Amino acid sequence: MYSVILKPHMLSGHCPACTLSWQMTDLLYTEKDLVTSLKDYIRAEEDKLEQVKKWAEKLDVLSATATQDPEGFLGHPVNAFKLMKRLNTEWGELESLVLKDMSDGFISNLTIQRQYFPNDDDQTGAAKALMRLQDTYRLDTHTISSGELPGTNKDVAMSPMTVEDCFELGKIAYSDADYYHTELWMEQALKQLDGGEESSVDMVTILDYLSYSIYQQGELERALDYTKRLLKLDSAHQRANGNLKYFEYQLAKQNKVEAAEGQKEKETREREKREASDKKGRPADYLPERRKYEELCRGEGIKMTLRRQSRMFCRYSDNNRHPLYVLGPVKQEDEWDRPRIIRYHDILSNSEIEKVKELAKPRLRRATISNPITGVLETAHYRISKSAWLTAYEDPVVDKINQRIEDITGLNVKTAEELQVANYGVGGQYEPHFDFGRVNKLGTGNRIATWLIYMSDVPSGGATVFTDVGAAVWPKKGSAVFWYNLFASGEGDYSTRHAACPVLVGNKWVSNKWMHERGQEFRRRCTLNESE
Repeated sequence: MYSVILKPHMLSGHCPACTLSWQMTDLLYTEKDLVTSLKDYIRAEEDKLEQVKKWAEKLDVLSATATQDPEGFLGHPVNAFKLMKRLNTEWGELESLVLKDMSDGFISNLTIQRQYFPNDDDQTGAAKALMRLQDTYRLDTHTISSGELPGTNKDVAMSPMTVEDCFELGKIAYSDADYYHTELWMEQALKQLDGGEESSVDMVTILDYLSYSIYQQGELERALDYTKRLLKLDSAHQRANGNLKYFEYQLAKQNKVEAAEGQKEKETREREKREASDKKGRPADYLPERRKYEELCRGEGIKMTLRRQSRMFCRYSDNNRHPLYVLGPVKQEDEWDRPRIIRYHDILSNSEIEKVKELAKPRLRRATISNPITGVLETAHYRISKSAWLTAYEDPVVDKINQRIEDITGLNVKTAEELQVANYGVGGQYEPHFDFGRVNKLGTGNRIATWLIYMSDVPSGGATVFTDVGAAVWPKKGSAVFWYNLFASGEGDYSTRHAACPVLVGNKWVSNKWMHERGQEFRRRCTLNESE
């Protein structure tokens, strides 16, 4: 009896999309251009209607006068001539004016610009980015909907999310069978409706999704309550009526079992209910260190003991009396001790940063990862950013940066990879990974070290975190961090597993240089001691 629970219609399937697959800034200007074009169209329509209105008002007065004494009016030859002329010519002209399509320019512009518009996958990707930020930074739906995010510039205009926006997020979660986020966002849509916000989405539809998502999470009584509320608004709702009977049947069955249980069974059932309630939440995750990763992103990482902190220093470094840095040493700061992570301050000037971004922007593409088995580059849902590669011969600035990296680190950059520039927009991230260990077809060995330059400040989020040791390094424009991925023995240092946290507010620009083993034989000599 009542063996099937009916659910709202599923959305058509979406492929995972990268929220950064479009130049967001360009889209903003595209929309501004379309609004200008739309206003031009409105003005043209208004001008046309004004002409029609004047014509109607003039003829209204004339016909009112003429019909008072039609014979007398038409007895005047000029009036007779003008009547013939109006009906034969002027009404035809008016017809042409009314039929004239003033939308050609706007439609033409819209058609041209539409090729640059985001598609369904991009919209889905942006929605998932919001939910990713919600989970990582433990934000409630009201905080996101109102736009009151930590790090937000109060001077920047922001329009709050509407009922339709919240409903859309809930539907996208629902299409992935993510009933946890479906419930959260449908409840937010419902709260805003209850608060008096006008919407094209009706409450019945929201309650339909909400009751089913709650049922899927094992809360029969709450699902029943929302179903009853739905039926008060639409008593003929076929699916809700069916679900009501099913929920009531299941609850009666459950109550009957509970009534027949002894005290011990009741205690066991209550404990199971509590455990189920504690487990309720986000869908099962493929990343075992998710919790630690997100704690670090929120700034809740491991704190060093005072003894360890006492060994961390800031210093001026000339890199073993390098001629360039004897008179102008670089500012060096210890960020972590094991693995040793060093930050170098004021490595790039603002003009150098802008030049690098200028060179990279036209070539930014969805970032790829190397398949650990085949070595083939491919996109992945856990790396959401855009990147471009710059060669030394393209511009003197790139060549200077490469030389600066070699001078400061003492490592040979001739066998290094080209300078990679990456842009992480809102929600952009790269989940925990190692820089070493990829299949290398160049014959240059493994990635011995990483040099990471921060080319922007990030108002909120965007830290580089090392999940194995609990270190968190926060972006600071113009600075660079450096660490070795391999021990001096050539073995990988697994404590260097790291991640780029999602950007909550702002835009994160970085550039990377990965140095390889070949060419370092006399610069970092091999030993069998893995502590070096």
